[in-house]
Amino acid sequence: MRTRKYVTAAIFAAAIILIAVGIFIGEPDEVRQKAVNICLECIGIG
Repeated sequence: MRTRKYVTAAIFAAAIILIAVGIFIGEPDEVRQKAVNICLECIGIG
């Protein structure tokens, strides 16, 4: 049971690190821009 806690903590820590790296390299702006493009294409403007 103790191993399960360590695995859960390791996965959580890895997720936090990867989220921080993504924010640091500017991924949120890229994702937002892609979402805007998809929305504009969907309604026929883009």
